[in-house]
Amino acid sequence: MMHEAWIIRRALPLLLLTPFGSRAAVPVLEHLFPVAQQVGTTGIVAVVGKYEPWSALSLSNGPPKVWVDAPGLVFESTTNSGRFSVRVAADAAPRAFLVRLYNDEGCSGARYFITTRQPQVAEVEPNDDFTKPQPITVLPASINGRLEKSGDVDSFGVRLEAGQTLLASVEAYVLATPLDAVLRVVDARGTQVAWNHDDGRTLDPFVAFTAKAAGEYVVQVFGFSYPADSEVRFTGNAKCVYRLHLFGGAYARYTVPLGVQRGAHEPLEVVGWNLARAGRSPDKFVFDATALTEGSSWTEWATESFQNRVRLPIGDGPELVEQEPNDTLTNAVTIPCPVAVSGRIDRPGDIDRYRFSVKKGEEFLLAVQSAALGLGVDTWLRVDNDEGKELKRAEDSGGMDPALEWTAARDGDLYAVVGSLLHRGGPESWYRLSVRRAAPTIVPTVAAESFTVEAGKTNEVKLKVKLQHGAKGKFLAVAHDLPAGVRAAPVDVPEKGGDVTLLFEGAPDAKAFSGPFRLAVRNDADGRERNAVFEFVTSGENNGVPNGFQRLVREETDQLWLTVKQAKPAKSTNLVSTAGAPAAK
Repeated sequence: MMHEAWIIRRALPLLLLTPFGSRAAVPVLEHLFPVAQQVGTTGIVAVVGKYEPWSALSLSNGPPKVWVDAPGLVFESTTNSGRFSVRVAADAAPRAFLVRLYNDEGCSGARYFITTRQPQVAEVEPNDDFTKPQPITVLPASINGRLEKSGDVDSFGVRLEAGQTLLASVEAYVLATPLDAVLRVVDARGTQVAWNHDDGRTLDPFVAFTAKAAGEYVVQVFGFSYPADSEVRFTGNAKCVYRLHLFGGAYARYTVPLGVQRGAHEPLEVVGWNLARAGRSPDKFVFDATALTEGSSWTEWATESFQNRVRLPIGDGPELVEQEPNDTLTNAVTIPCPVAVSGRIDRPGDIDRYRFSVKKGEEFLLAVQSAALGLGVDTWLRVDNDEGKELKRAEDSGGMDPALEWTAARDGDLYAVVGSLLHRGGPESWYRLSVRRAAPTIVPTVAAESFTVEAGKTNEVKLKVKLQHGAKGKFLAVAHDLPAGVRAAPVDVPEKGGDVTLLFEGAPDAKAFSGPFRLAVRNDADGRERNAVFEFVTSGENNGVPNGFQRLVREETDQLWLTVKQAKPAKSTNLVSTAGAPAAK
């Protein structure tokens, strides 16, 4: 009893000297691990980041709360610091959810949590030694892993039959992980038989390895820091999470045509691996694109005939397949507009020409997709006039695929021309050319995903509005879903677009709030709105070293975050200390 009294006496001064209104720090969420979970299951997920003491008895109000951008995912804090129990509903859609940690002081940046219909395998350490890999007995398999320390190498053993092709891919870059991953396959003696560093679409690797002999093979994952630093060694830390996908059955690499037309039933020929082993030679399927929503530019196709999902671009015009020869003005094929053509650079030096009709003043958008589809043809694109004179040329547009805009100076014909920068070609050198007329477009964006307002004060919230391709009229920037006690009057968008500033005013009696809201640009003529988005994708260089992420599993969100803080109370100097007080009896 005397021991308990001593603890109370010694602890009491600290409690009295600490303001009971002490505010917790804004939580920081770097990643979640594991980053994926099967629908209909419950699992334990660790927070990688910074947060206040986890105890609910702490003055910082206990564990941070969790926000998820769609229903079907529930996070519940556990008694273990930094651990949540995550329940994925059985009817949850397979998707990449956005997750934020938040408290009364603000929210973290949004991070990903992926739900999938496939069972998930957890990486088990130690698995550095290729002679003692973690066995993977069933393919396909999706593995949640992490390179936990510098020099870490994760090894996974699989058995292959002679002639069987193993497909292995890693998701790390697309999860915004600071990891430039590498994949390699070794045989039972440790001899490297396959490896890859970048898949041609991102910095994530992809391997297709065909076993010449039946036996045990080991897939290894390791990597370097991203962005790159001066240390040439394998990286690893709590943030280096990844997903490893292994396939041993029928795998669809791409389709011909490479895309689908919105609103149509599209016949597709599939090209891939292990098709004959699964009793499927290249075959025709029909993809139902009638339910694809307006404005969507990509979809994923899943069928029981293949173990993987195929990413397909969407167009609003017919999806054609190139017909050779088409390398001169006289044999160029006439195409409609809008249209997409799946073409191929058949041989080194091959070029493909497509003729389309224009009227003076019409603005056209032309783009080639190859690297974006994982096909890796380094293409150039140009517009020629009806005499074959080059009018404009593009070799890339912030990535490896080219795109350009062109406004017709007169009625007549123009030619879209595609070729290989490296003068290479062959049976696998496919690309997809899209040609369409530009439509008036409003593009509102914000540079931050979260904002703060204090009761009784005003804060500026800025967005940038681009009016593209002849978009004209009166437009207003407006805020939606604001809490009681906060208002923001609509603001006119400049005639030619540009920066817009809304004033968020907190009433003196505004209550504390932390939650999502939206910003939008409204067309005053018809009332239609376009939500402002925060873009997760970034690009840049630091002394020639690439930084940022150009392609992610989710690349933007229109669900922004607002924190309303109550006015800070006046500081009190009348602090009471019981240091030196008589001991309790």
